[in-house]
Amino acid sequence: MSEEKDGTGTDETYCLIDATRPPKADGPPYAECVLCRQPTEYPESYKGITLCPVCEWQEAQRTACSG
Repeated sequence: MSEEKDGTGTDETYCLIDATRPPKADGPPYAECVLCRQPTEYPESYKGITLCPVCEWQEAQRTACSG
């Protein structure tokens, strides 16, 4: 039997994913999505992996915890 960590009957520690996101851009130029090359909502100057909203949603679906 598992212990309750948050008092709701679920253990909230089992599915922690670092969801650090780049800052949103105020306007163009926008960074390209690393998967489909569509514009993202992030600044072009951001260094790192950027995804467009569609690819970001699809990636979240792939990495979501199943319970």
